[in-house]
Amino acid sequence: MTKFTLFGALALATTVALPAIAQMPAPTPAEFVMKAGASDKFEISEAKLMMNSKNADIRSFATKMISDHTKSTNMVKTAAMKDGLTPKPPMLDSMQQSNLAQLTAAKGTARDALYVSQQKPAHQDALMLMQTYSSAGSAMHLKAAATQITPVVQMHLDMLNKMPMAM
Repeated sequence: MTKFTLFGALALATTVALPAIAQMPAPTPAEFVMKAGASDKFEISEAKLMMNSKNADIRSFATKMISDHTKSTNMVKTAAMKDGLTPKPPMLDSMQQSNLAQLTAAKGTARDALYVSQQKPAHQDALMLMQTYSSAGSAMHLKAAATQITPVVQMHLDMLNKMPMAM
């Protein structure tokens, strides 16, 4: 009976959570391009700051962020052009600017810990953006790009969740 109750609760929780996600409207194609570009720019900018970390795991992760987010930026730009959009240069939002300034000012292991703590929510937001657009986006090529990018962002988030916060 306990197993049934647990599985029943999980099924109910899943059923309740899915409509909330399904109701979230996808951004317009232009908004998606802008948000994806800002996300990539933020993650690349922070990763570049971390290339001199004494922590090899942080440096390795940062190298991967530069490579993967450069690739996703190019994928989104190409898809946008195929969908008839001309992507504007990405601009960081105020939170991204603030986080980047904080990371620039931090030093040593405090910088490493701050980097990880900032990248987790940044990747959670990026994942939500990609998932939402891949399921409900209106521009065919952007939707396909978001679908391809989603598992990469999930992998980044999984990597971050395995890193200790206090380096």
